[in-house]
Amino acid sequence: MAAAEREEALHRRRLTESARLRLREFDVGDRFSRLPLPKASVLLPLLVRGGELHLLLTVRALQLRRSPGEVCFPGGKSEATDKDEIDTALREAKEEVGLEPEKVEVVCRLVPGIDKMNHLVTPVVGFIEDTFQATPNPDEVSDVFVVPLEYFIKPLNYKTLPYKTSSGYSSWMHCFTYDDHEHNKSFKIWGLTAHFAVFLALVIFGKRPTFEAGYDLDNLISSSEKNFMNLYASLHERKKSNL
Repeated sequence: MAAAEREEALHRRRLTESARLRLREFDVGDRFSRLPLPKASVLLPLLVRGGELHLLLTVRALQLRRSPGEVCFPGGKSEATDKDEIDTALREAKEEVGLEPEKVEVVCRLVPGIDKMNHLVTPVVGFIEDTFQATPNPDEVSDVFVVPLEYFIKPLNYKTLPYKTSSGYSSWMHCFTYDDHEHNKSFKIWGLTAHFAVFLALVIFGKRPTFEAGYDLDNLISSSEKNFMNLYASLHERKKSNL
């Protein structure tokens, strides 16, 4: 192996090891699994490309009934045969982009989110090889692309969008536009997908973003869990008031 290749391999190892250590501090395991909401999971696939961490994302096929053409992570609803949220994320990633479960080094589960259908969505973080070639299932996925993880704390094109959850909870969401020069396309990344990507970048880099992230950055673990429990409580209140 040439000196340059050795140096690159060493840099890749350092980068992934440092990310692993940070992610394990934030692993919630199955702590939120027993909440009485329908379950879904997404896989946040990390890879090293050009000496930088990147995140793999997909675009939902246009013929889908729900959120057609939107950017998301591989994932979907839990099925009876899934052992846990990790199983769901890996099964869905295989179905959607041809990623074999044994090719993913699962590192952790992060604080979940709640989607617009009121599913409890668990983000599962894992490393994949930079050589991975996606084979998108055309029924579900129209595009697959990667974004440098750092873009989610230092974006070139960012805005916030106001929104109201189904429980009437007023908030705002991140909205990024990413210009993918490799494929000569622009992708809009927003909603829960952007929320998970930002949180992942905050965890791994431990840096302040160039925008307001919505967390107490000095107490990221407790702040993220408190934000989630407030959202869950607002949903719970609405369910009670509808009874």
